[in-house]
Amino acid sequence: MDQIFSKLKGDKWIWIIVIVLSGWSLLAVYSSVGTLAYKEGKGTELYLFKHFSIIAVGLLLMYLSHKLDYRYYAGISKLLMIVTIPLLLFTLVGGNKVNDASRWVTIPVINQTFQTSDLAKLALITFLARMLSRKAHEIKDLKKSFIPIMGTVCMVFVLIAWANLSTALMLFGTSVLLLLIGRVSFKQIGIVCVGGAFLLLLVILIGPRRDTYISRFQSFFKTEQTAQRNSSFQEDKNYQANLAKMSIASGELFGKGAGNSVGRNLLPHPYSDFIFAVIVEEYGTIGGAILLFLYVALMYRCIRIVTLSPRAFGAFLAAGLGFSLTIQALANMAVAVGLGPVTGVPLPLVSMGGTSILFTSVALGIILSVSRSIEELKGKEELNEVPKKQRVVVGTI
Repeated sequence: MDQIFSKLKGDKWIWIIVIVLSGWSLLAVYSSVGTLAYKEGKGTELYLFKHFSIIAVGLLLMYLSHKLDYRYYAGISKLLMIVTIPLLLFTLVGGNKVNDASRWVTIPVINQTFQTSDLAKLALITFLARMLSRKAHEIKDLKKSFIPIMGTVCMVFVLIAWANLSTALMLFGTSVLLLLIGRVSFKQIGIVCVGGAFLLLLVILIGPRRDTYISRFQSFFKTEQTAQRNSSFQEDKNYQANLAKMSIASGELFGKGAGNSVGRNLLPHPYSDFIFAVIVEEYGTIGGAILLFLYVALMYRCIRIVTLSPRAFGAFLAAGLGFSLTIQALANMAVAVGLGPVTGVPLPLVSMGGTSILFTSVALGIILSVSRSIEELKGKEELNEVPKKQRVVVGTI
């Protein structure tokens, strides 16, 4: 184990958390793909092998990402944004449409689908980190900083929200948190929130998925009335959330044991959107609490990197990517326990999904790259030679 960790730089606890989550993911996905395998006429082992392959590639990308000096990602973020905007537009116009949502494009050579919002999240957060660190002294300037930064955020928000509102809202929330860390004035942040609310209302009222969005909000806030109006459980618009809560409740404290979930055969997408419900049913409330603790611990380690980073760009990267992953995890869990309307948000590193795992791994690799640079600078004179103007005031978090 010491030999393995000697080759892995950066925060060792983040590596441990990722390995634990990846191992747990294999167990949970293998347990929950039975119905999918039956419908597709394939063996569950095939899905397990595919999922294992994606995790292996993700860990490789994470390793390669953490070996690259994080400062190079400042330049890469510009290229990512240049690619992301046209790609999001193409997704809306010519992407694969599922349930009236155009979220995927097909990669021609390998004939695999690709969810462009995962790339957009990574691109926007790294781009924001670059802009906030480079414009720290003029961050409150309306023309030089605020309008270019928020123009980019709002453009990406609308392009994603048109087909994937939940992901867009989480990305917008992460962006606002980064603005707070970047010491943007509360007045300007208030303007951002008002603008975001207007764009949200616009998407909900005239977007192509407006009926779906309105229905989900109505179902969430009027659960009892909705259930009474329907003649059967399957017609209840909340049946997904109700099944998830039933699965969680049946798990009790210690769970039914790995592979013994009943809800996995009833829940829609138990291997992705509702995998937390399957995990709690099989491993109990204790298992769910441990999983929640792992994500909170991951966020804590990211915040620790923020406090130790001598450069603003590294601190913004660790904060933005860490918040993004944690908010996504909490959103997935909240839906499963009935604290939020049904969304299509996967559980990071646990749910089955190719692009989600791969881009999550790259994001964690970038965080580890920042951590690795701190380790290399620790105890050296250049740590104290970093200009104070490049440091982040952690008290603004």
